[in-house]
Amino acid sequence: MTQYLTFDIGGTNLKYALIDEEGKIFEKDRVETNTESLEAFMQSIYQVADKYQGKYRGIAVCAPGKIDTEHKIIYFGGALPFLDGLNLQETLGEKYKVPVSVENDGKAAALAEQWHGELQDVDDGVAITLGTGIGGGIVVNHRVVHGWTFQAGELSWMITNAGIGTKNMAAYTGYTCSAVNMIKKVNLALGNVTNVDDGVAAFKAINEEDLRALAIFKRYCRNVAIMIINIQTVVNASKFVIGGGISAQPVLIEEINNQLHKILENNLMIGKQMIAPPVVAAKYGNDANLYGALYALLLELKEKE
Repeated sequence: MTQYLTFDIGGTNLKYALIDEEGKIFEKDRVETNTESLEAFMQSIYQVADKYQGKYRGIAVCAPGKIDTEHKIIYFGGALPFLDGLNLQETLGEKYKVPVSVENDGKAAALAEQWHGELQDVDDGVAITLGTGIGGGIVVNHRVVHGWTFQAGELSWMITNAGIGTKNMAAYTGYTCSAVNMIKKVNLALGNVTNVDDGVAAFKAINEEDLRALAIFKRYCRNVAIMIINIQTVVNASKFVIGGGISAQPVLIEEINNQLHKILENNLMIGKQMIAPPVVAAKYGNDANLYGALYALLLELKEKE
């Protein structure tokens, strides 16, 4: 089996794996992301690539930021601004003499679901990753949409509350649909001020129907449902897939579906026109971006055949 070296660049960890074209992982590991400088970061990439040299036929990368998939350039870099302008064809491609691809992390999650997950055989679908912000990948006619400037799917910048002013981050879905923000609010409401990021404690209270937690959680799921409706007015997707750490909580998927149906039932005009699409949990968890990055490379190679 032909193997490929795949990287998932995150703000905290640099994950990597050797995966074959069928999606079987042979080896995987992670190291702490070196944020000292671009040179130091690339040295950590080179160390992994050198370690496995001769075992892979291509290198697939997933990264935060706006990604020029044609020229293999990372722009902005999200939480890693030193990645801005990094050309992976000129670095990894020329150094190791193998095909290289790079994809945005939100779109990689969609590609993973399209390859072997919940968006397999789906013509038009959307993957949404709920984390610190909102990652997204939109599939139309079996292809992930990148857009004119590779901005498609950057769902954090959808404005849902312009009344408070567009300079206020709370006007955007990146704030209102942030899983991290929701968990913090729940913990503060519960009095867990020493560990506001404790997702286990937050969902324990939600599942036990603590009224303080439940009110915040339902409002949050309503915001996600509103985002889905806004996307649906443009895409008309047949399925929405929810990823991110909190997607493992069945109550989340259940409540998003509940809020979505409530909105459509409470407004006859939109309710008559829009059929609520199924909203399901993503199949892939922490390895989604590794799979998606590789699938992007495999699609590129297939087009060149």
